[in-house]
Amino acid sequence: MAAIFEATFQVLLSEGIARLTTTRVAQRAGVSVGTMYQYFPHKQALLYAVLDQYLEDVMTAMQAACVRYEGASLREISDGLCRAYLDAKLRHLPGSRALYVVAAELDTADLIADVVGRADQAIARLLTTASDAVFDDIETVTFAWRSMLVGTVQAVLEKDGSPASLAILRTQLPVMARAYLVEASRSRPDTTGVSAS
Repeated sequence: MAAIFEATFQVLLSEGIARLTTTRVAQRAGVSVGTMYQYFPHKQALLYAVLDQYLEDVMTAMQAACVRYEGASLREISDGLCRAYLDAKLRHLPGSRALYVVAAELDTADLIADVVGRADQAIARLLTTASDAVFDDIETVTFAWRSMLVGTVQAVLEKDGSPASLAILRTQLPVMARAYLVEASRSRPDTTGVSAS
């Protein structure tokens, strides 16, 4: 299956979505057309499966980061999640840029809603474990923070995926994300019972 998905990326990039066919992908992947049709009866099914796998890879990276940074400082949480998201999105460049076109062409509302719901749940849970901050409205903060992250990366990748713009994204997105979380939070009260005097 990995060879088919990789071939799909290659055909998308070399010929575009309009010229992508399951036959072209089968040829590029080195599999029979019959094998392709066994798994993917038409082009839309193939593209949906590729997008689903891609989003699952991104989600897996985010969930792993949520486990890794549980109980860390707000800065570590924000920077760690930003890094995990960017690494997952940029791992498949330039193919990930082509998937924005694929997502716009297919009926992906349910798929996207599922991924967004899972991401928001994982992020909200992680933010509540921050060692040095609390949030009064975790749902709103999670929505705004995730929207900023996803929207900024999409805007850069869709318009300009050059090495220079990606380098700026890697350095500036964590600063933006961290600044928002700091502003949206308040310091966690000291519950140790130790006086600062």
